[in-house]
Amino acid sequence: METSSKRSVECEGEAASNKRPALANDHAIIVPDGADRDESVHHVPLGNDEVETTGELNQTAKQKEEDVSAEDRTSKDYYFDSYAHHAIHEEMLKDDVRTKTYQMAIMDNKHLFQDKIILDVGCGTGILSMFAAQAGAKHVYAVDCSSIIDQARKIVERNGFADKITLIKGKVEEIDLPVDHVDIIVSEWMGYMLLYESMLDTVIYARDRWLIPNGIIFPDKAVLFMAGVEDGSVKRERFDYWHDVYGFDMTPIKEIAITEPVVDVIDPKAIVTNAVPILRLDILTCKKEDLEFTAKFRLQAHRDDYIHGFVTYFECAFSQIHKPIGFTTAPFARYTHWKQTILYLEDTITVCAGESCEGEISCQPNRRNPRDLDIGLNLRFKGRYSNCDKSIKFRLR
Repeated sequence: METSSKRSVECEGEAASNKRPALANDHAIIVPDGADRDESVHHVPLGNDEVETTGELNQTAKQKEEDVSAEDRTSKDYYFDSYAHHAIHEEMLKDDVRTKTYQMAIMDNKHLFQDKIILDVGCGTGILSMFAAQAGAKHVYAVDCSSIIDQARKIVERNGFADKITLIKGKVEEIDLPVDHVDIIVSEWMGYMLLYESMLDTVIYARDRWLIPNGIIFPDKAVLFMAGVEDGSVKRERFDYWHDVYGFDMTPIKEIAITEPVVDVIDPKAIVTNAVPILRLDILTCKKEDLEFTAKFRLQAHRDDYIHGFVTYFECAFSQIHKPIGFTTAPFARYTHWKQTILYLEDTITVCAGESCEGEISCQPNRRNPRDLDIGLNLRFKGRYSNCDKSIKFRLR
C-alpha cells in the first residue's frame, strides 16, 4: 500500500558478501550496471465485455457512504484518513524505484493492456491508472476509500483521461463495479515489512471477485527476507536513552519501545549474517490465510561481530510480462520509502564467524486492529561467547 515515511536517504549497494537471495522459483533479481533507462529497475529472469465510459462514476460508493461519528470510527476509518494528505503521496511518487518499476512494467507491455479492462486497487493519486490508460487500456476502474480520490479525479480530467478512467470512492469490499470481470489488476499494496496495513487482503478479494481466469496482477510475486544486523549505536540511541533522562530512570518506556519494530535505513555493512526468505507469495494464488505465517530460520554469521536485532526487507516481481522485472527494498540496494524494518533485541548476541542462530518467526494481523502486525520471535543460539533461548513479541503499529 502507499505508506508514509520520514526521510529520504539513498543507500548504495555494495558488498559481494551480501548477495541477494532468490526472489521466486530460485531466480534472483538482477540489478544491471546502468540498466536501460533507469538503474533502480531490476530485471527478473523468471520463467513463467463492452463498457460504457462514464468518466466520474461514483454513485455506487456514494449511495453507501454514511456520516460516521467520532465515537463510531474504526481503525480502518483513521487508516483511510491518513492517505488523504498529499505529503504521503508526494513521497511515494518521488520514490523512483517504486514508481518507475510500475511505469516500465506497464508501458513496456502495451500488448497486455491494449483494449483491456483494468482495476486499480487503492489508486491514490491515480498514477497507475494513467499509466494503464497510456498503455492502451479500454477502460480503467480506479478505487480508493481515501478522500485523495477527489484530487485524483481532477488530475485524471486535467490529463485528458476522464473518458478512460472511472474513479470510485469506497472500500473495494463494499462497492460494485459496472462490469462483471476485469483483465488486469494493478495495485501498490505493499507496506512496511511487506504486510503492514493488510491491504493485500483487499487485492485478494478483488482478484477472487473480478479477475478473469488466467488474468494478470501487477505485481504477482513477493518475498520477505530476514537477516541478523549489528546496530549498536542506533540501539543505544533509541532504547538505552531511557535509562537516564535528565537524571531520571524512565526504563518503563524502554520496555514498551523495544517491542515496537523500527522502520529505518540500515547500512549494508551492518548486515552480519546471510539473509533467508521467511515468506513467499504468489499473488495469483495465495489466500488470506497465507498472510498469517510461521517460518523457521537459520542465520549464519559472516564474521566475528554482534547481533543487536534482525532486519526484514522484501522484493516484488512482475513475472507475467514479456521481460520480467522487479525491485528490492534491501539495505544493499537503492533507497525506497519502505526502508527496512528492524526487530531489536534487548540482549546483544556475541557471534563468531560460522556460528548460527536459529528459531521461528511468526506474523499475523493484530486482532483488535488488523492494520497492525503482531510478530513473534523464538530465538535459539549457543555460541562460544554467548547463549540465547527466548521468545519475544513485537507489534508493528
